[in-house]
Amino acid sequence: MAKENRLRAMVKWLIQWFQEVWQKAGVRQCLLGVAIFLTLVGILVANLVPLQYDLKVGQVSPRDIEASRTIENRYETERLRNEAVEAALEKARKDPDSYVIDEKVVVGAEEKLAFLFERAANLRAPEEMAVPGVPSELVPRTPSTSFSQRVSELQTSLRQEVDLEVDKQSVETLLSAPVDTFVAMEQAAKTLAIKMLRNNRIDQENRNEMIERMREQAAEYDIPGPAQETVANIVKNVIRPNLVLDTEKLELVKRDAAQGVTPVMVLQGEIVVRKGDVITREKLQILKDLGLQKRTANYGRMFGVTWVVLILMALVGIFLWQYDREIIEDEGLLALLGLIVIIVVFVIKVLSLIPWQGTGYLMPIAFGAMLITLLLDSRLAILVTVALAVMVGLVTGGELKYVCVALIGGIASILSLGKVTQRSDVTRVGFIVGAANFVTMVAFAFINDEMFLAKNSYLGLINGIISAIFTIGFLPYLENLFGITSSIKLLELSNPNQPLLRRLLLEAPGTYHHSIIVGNLAEAAAEAVNADGLLARVGAAYHDVGKVRRPYFFVENQLGGDNPHDRISPSLSTLIITSHVKEGVELAKQYRLPAMLTDFIRQHHGSDLVKFFYHKALEADQDGSVDETDYRYPGPKPQSKETAIVMLADSVEAAVRALSRPTPGKIEGLVRKIIRSRLNDGQLDESDLTLRDLDKVAEAFVQVLSGIYHNRIEYPDLPKADA
Repeated sequence: MAKENRLRAMVKWLIQWFQEVWQKAGVRQCLLGVAIFLTLVGILVANLVPLQYDLKVGQVSPRDIEASRTIENRYETERLRNEAVEAALEKARKDPDSYVIDEKVVVGAEEKLAFLFERAANLRAPEEMAVPGVPSELVPRTPSTSFSQRVSELQTSLRQEVDLEVDKQSVETLLSAPVDTFVAMEQAAKTLAIKMLRNNRIDQENRNEMIERMREQAAEYDIPGPAQETVANIVKNVIRPNLVLDTEKLELVKRDAAQGVTPVMVLQGEIVVRKGDVITREKLQILKDLGLQKRTANYGRMFGVTWVVLILMALVGIFLWQYDREIIEDEGLLALLGLIVIIVVFVIKVLSLIPWQGTGYLMPIAFGAMLITLLLDSRLAILVTVALAVMVGLVTGGELKYVCVALIGGIASILSLGKVTQRSDVTRVGFIVGAANFVTMVAFAFINDEMFLAKNSYLGLINGIISAIFTIGFLPYLENLFGITSSIKLLELSNPNQPLLRRLLLEAPGTYHHSIIVGNLAEAAAEAVNADGLLARVGAAYHDVGKVRRPYFFVENQLGGDNPHDRISPSLSTLIITSHVKEGVELAKQYRLPAMLTDFIRQHHGSDLVKFFYHKALEADQDGSVDETDYRYPGPKPQSKETAIVMLADSVEAAVRALSRPTPGKIEGLVRKIIRSRLNDGQLDESDLTLRDLDKVAEAFVQVLSGIYHNRIEYPDLPKADA
């Protein structure tokens, strides 16, 4: 029994401790941030933790193994590329345009001819070697040998040293020709050989034709006939095919052939190895690339993704702390931000698993950017768009083109939203995003010379349209779930056909007309001080809805009839007048108006004094029992610029309408008097309006009211026609 009591006490203490911790500032936000972080990491690394095996080449698979994600079959792709390269090279070898003249053949011919004539000069007889003007002792001499021995020696030397075969008659001519003829022969042979080899494409098929052409050109030299024949025979022996494959062109052919092969893909869910199959090198490589082999787990990549997500969330958190702290302080807004990011990341992750490169251009980053802009803040939307673009890079393997399309499309959506006045504006933004994506894709098509991008650039337009559709579809659900009132929701609530406004129009038409004018005044003044003009206008439309309960107790709805306040006491009149605030709040709850509009109903009178009935009570007071607090509205005072402006507009409109002959001067004097009265009474202390703002508000009121209550001419009666 004692043990059970101790256990019960411990559980009670733990529950109490948890409740105390939960109530501390920042605890819920931290837990929510951790939940968002873990969810994002889980989505991004979902396919990086597959079931792993330990298989070897030649081993029989014990079960069916399917691909956990889509990858390239590198083994098969490389085999197909090698086959394509070999086929392309074989075709290139048969193409004459793939060959160029080999300068090495020309140089080799020059060297052979130089050796031939140098060796022949050494073997010529002294008298044959005499050169005019050169002393005989400087001319090289050879031992005295017979002519036939010298001919044989020259042939052998040419054959062995330079692999040149020259017929006997040509050698005899070389060794016996006069010096002038020998020199001319050398010059003709070298010139003719170089000219033929350097200026003509020679192969085995046209070699004989080239030799015949060479003989014709040799006949043009001014040397004796036998010498011409010798030159032709010598040059014939050095003319050989001079074409060699163009290495640069071959490399280009190989590259084009390799790039033309479509990678073989292993699709997610495809059976890689079936039960009973023998593991081959190809299948083992696929298992390794999938991370299904134990020694190739993707823990490093998981660690890197985790750190990137942590850094991105830290940057967003720092931004919120410095510029949008109210989002951090409100768990609902923080949860909304996290939910939007999680939805977008989930969608891009799913798209990344589809085995088609075009899905990378359908990542709807603009969808998240538009939602955050409409529901939270445009500056925050830009930072989150950058973070989402980085996550696109994570799921697409760091492809810059996917990241840029996502980033440019997201930022284009934020800059294009501007002032949304209806849901069709979101559709317009979708087309703008699509155009931005389209242009970006075309630009990358030129940068990367990628035909796929050019042909499928329409995907960028589809991305923008899908983002707009998603935004329009998700917006009302998120608004209702998190109690957010966007500008689009405000516009819908300002429609006169809204049930509560229609009821106000039918049951209290004077109040409805008054609310419309107050809305115009409030919108103009709010825009003058950089407040939310749309919110002020819609708030003004609903600020007096409580009057529908007893419309004829308010002067604007009496239409010249009896005033029921003449028959009741000032205190009861005050109670009826001030109760329209409480009754308006009740109607707001009944018709499910957003909290920000309920604030206008609750705060538009603040704790102001009901002066008319208070003074009436003072006049009838005999014993000094009248308490001023009994004649004041319950409050609270206006808490924002918009509610404070509606309070001032409400008072100003009613007062100016009571002027007998309003002029711009009278209107301005009365407006400034009322504003000064509210300021002195402390009704504006809790709003953010400054004195400069109040001056701008007064100017806006005067401008609008002067347009409404301007002087009009009296139209004379038309003369009656004579009988």
